[in-house]
Amino acid sequence: MKKNSFRNTLRRLPRNIKRGITITVDVVSVAAALFVTVLVQQDAAGTLPQDWRAYFALALLAAVPIFLVFGLYQNVIRYMGPAMLVTVVSSVTTAMILFWILVQLSSVQSLSLTALILLWLLTLFFVGGSRVIASVILREENGGSPLHDRTIIYGAGDAGAQLAISLKSRSNLKIVAFVDDNLDLAGSLLYGIKVYPAAQIKEIIDEFEVGQILLALPSASKARLKEIFRHIEHLKVRIRTIPRFEALIEGRAKINDIEDVHIEDLLGREPVPPVVSLLAKCIAGKVVMVTGAGGSIGSELCRQILSLAPSKLLVLDNSEFALYTIHEELRANNQQRAQSVEIVPLLASVAPNSLLHRVLADHKVNTIYHAAAYKHVPLVEFNSCEAIRNNVIGTLRVAEAAVAAKVEDVVLISTDKAVRPTSIMGASKRMAELIMQAIKGNGTKFCMVRFGNVLESSGSVVPLFRKQIQDGGPITVTHPEIIRYFMTIPEAAQLVLQAGSMANGGDVFVLDMGRPVKILDLARRMIHLSGLTVRDSEHPNGNIEIEFKGLRPGEKLYEELLIGNSPMGTEHPLIMRALEESIAWEKLQPLLKLLEIACGDSNESEALAILQSVVPRLPSNGAAIP
Repeated sequence: MKKNSFRNTLRRLPRNIKRGITITVDVVSVAAALFVTVLVQQDAAGTLPQDWRAYFALALLAAVPIFLVFGLYQNVIRYMGPAMLVTVVSSVTTAMILFWILVQLSSVQSLSLTALILLWLLTLFFVGGSRVIASVILREENGGSPLHDRTIIYGAGDAGAQLAISLKSRSNLKIVAFVDDNLDLAGSLLYGIKVYPAAQIKEIIDEFEVGQILLALPSASKARLKEIFRHIEHLKVRIRTIPRFEALIEGRAKINDIEDVHIEDLLGREPVPPVVSLLAKCIAGKVVMVTGAGGSIGSELCRQILSLAPSKLLVLDNSEFALYTIHEELRANNQQRAQSVEIVPLLASVAPNSLLHRVLADHKVNTIYHAAAYKHVPLVEFNSCEAIRNNVIGTLRVAEAAVAAKVEDVVLISTDKAVRPTSIMGASKRMAELIMQAIKGNGTKFCMVRFGNVLESSGSVVPLFRKQIQDGGPITVTHPEIIRYFMTIPEAAQLVLQAGSMANGGDVFVLDMGRPVKILDLARRMIHLSGLTVRDSEHPNGNIEIEFKGLRPGEKLYEELLIGNSPMGTEHPLIMRALEESIAWEKLQPLLKLLEIACGDSNESEALAILQSVVPRLPSNGAAIP
């Protein structure tokens, strides 16, 4: 694994030394071109022109400054392309014109036009040729792929073989090796490419200076993927993958649809098969409404509900764009499945009372999934009355309308921030939970499902970190010790649908979120997956810096899922029924009326005082409490 040591040594040289070497080579190239030209200019007796030394001085005086001005030493030679060739031609041509002018202005003997043309051609040949040779040396011998395009395929099975074949047509990728955990494959050739043991992957990366690893493991379990990631994520290469086996089987993706590793493969757990009877109980053949249908959770609820064949699906959102987007997607899915589900888009807020009463009555709604809420903690801190109006009064309107229309089941999508809240958003969601626990009437069963952060949702750290990495950093983390629970959007939505089917009335369901994740560790892993390194005091030459901004208003270091203790198990292993105190409707209802009046008058201090009287953990100044 030493055959590339000379090339590696050259690449690792400091930039100023590389520039000095290039300038030296150019000086020698110009001198060599002029020497050949002078030899051609010698007279019949074989003697050199009298002023040949002056020619060398004038040629170098013309060439080196022009090459500097034209930026000939700013290009990365190993990625030499047409643009650099144009620069070489233009800079050499300009240098030769300047040389001819200097010769005319001096007292030396003039060169003939033939000699000048010969000098120009030879200088082009030597200066350009030296760069071509350097480019070949600095690139890999077997294909000349740039560093970031030299690739290892992890997995020498059928998927890896098919991937290698499909990538043959991609001139920008060079497959240099396979690695596999199966030691029986080690040393064999797959389409002419050697298979190495996975344990040797670091040595292979160093030898071939690999820029990325493609995971061809579509059927690997999440546990196995996490084990592989732990083994390779520190190797300073980009890690990408082919689509999951399910997507390939269903025709939603092709083997060569290379994509970045999904962060849920690092954080997620093995999916627990759903209890089919629970999924269908509140949906199949029924009229279902989803509020906040254009949001991250709401839209996924709509997708899964549609697949369970309701008779009608009402999608409500107050964002025109979000509603349009999910409605078009659902219509396309409906047609693709050859279903006849009626999909009704409703552009509206949940707060107006008359609208909800009319919609629920006209469409005879059976089940409501109430996901509409303002959820971004810092924004809610600065817009408290609007957030209370939407999150609390909106939930009250949904509950009242559901009772009036004799809706069978209402499921509130809640959050871990409602537990001992330190933010207005968390307090407003806890107030919404209290409404669902207290309200009664007409046989409607109310429940709520509480869970933590969902990966890739709007405003979550994962898309934010990904964009910050693409922009070159820094990644902004609020606090080095902050932790959060995470769950994938599809898993959260599926568990919500199942939890809602187990409600008896006033239930608080809590989802098992697994182990909490340290946000700083998440940031570091995302940097490593991109083939980059963290820049800090110990690694000043790293790529991406991590900055700590401090906790935002209303933000906690640690999130909790339970207010009380000893949750009870349910029919599903990842869904628990919490045993928590509630407030009687007779006591809560007058406070809700006062809260609505305060918000209607935009009396923020009064609204917050009422909210705090019900949810006392809310700090009066809105400051974060660790």
